[in-house]
Amino acid sequence: MKTEDNVWPALPFHEWKETCATLHMWTQVVGKVRLALAPWTNHSWHVTLYLTARGLTTSPIPFGPRVFQIDFDFVDHVLRIESNDGREKSIRLAPKSVAQFYGEVMGALRELDLPVEIHTTPNEVDPAIPFEQNETNSSYDPEYANRFWRVLLQSDRVFKEFRAEFCGKCSPVHFFWGSFDLAVTRFSGRGAPPHPGGVPHLPDAVAREAYSQEVSSLGFWPGNEAMPEPIFYSYAYPPPAGFSDAKVRPAAASYNTQLKEFVLPYEAVRQAAAPDQALLDFAHSTYEVASTLGAWDRAALAEVKPDLHSRRQHS
Repeated sequence: MKTEDNVWPALPFHEWKETCATLHMWTQVVGKVRLALAPWTNHSWHVTLYLTARGLTTSPIPFGPRVFQIDFDFVDHVLRIESNDGREKSIRLAPKSVAQFYGEVMGALRELDLPVEIHTTPNEVDPAIPFEQNETNSSYDPEYANRFWRVLLQSDRVFKEFRAEFCGKCSPVHFFWGSFDLAVTRFSGRGAPPHPGGVPHLPDAVAREAYSQEVSSLGFWPGNEAMPEPIFYSYAYPPPAGFSDAKVRPAAASYNTQLKEFVLPYEAVRQAAAPDQALLDFAHSTYEVASTLGAWDRAALAEVKPDLHSRRQHS
């Protein structure tokens, strides 16, 4: 087995599409708990999940003076809810409906004296079956859930290397449970025209605030029935003139007219002689196109690292 098979595992969409759909809804249940309790942060950064060495986490969520967090563990396949008073609950990740999962999460929170109400209609999907009514999505393949996390983990690692080169306003590397993708977004520092909205089951005001400034965004998405292939993507909002006709690297990358963004098949990165470099080439070249055609102040936005090896350095 190649080393890349362990580091960048195969993730054919058709082999785990049922698990993918279920896990998408489960992450929405958990993400909406954070949404309900965390203070609003620009561009909806308060709703996202983050990678851990075992899965995904909400990070600490406030509940009055108390704090708790919810973690997906894709190694032992459990959901852990832990509070700062030492109390915790675990829920097994196994084949079960979204309705059952929702009930178990809400029940565990009540038992921990952390009652919360969430809006149970999922976002950015159509049809949007309320969680408590969803008996359709109930698959969970632990092997593919683990593979998905491992892909996210490696993508997160490379995305953070890319993020470190930029000193302007930039998002964390974070996982959006609505669109079910990992993303990192750079900002030019200028405002953008109002977003047209129209995202399924997402208020237009949320989309407009998210895209209120010029951006170049990089991400990973596992695919769906309409586009059944995991991809890395990069888009600009608003797209500058000539964006769709630009050439980017590596050779396997291209502009997708349906998505209106550049895409690089995950399998092309996985099979590359140097997967990290292939992904960084895509990140660098797509940003270069967006920022050059968009007339960003590239020099001012490039991070200049401090020289930590000076002979006069003091600790």
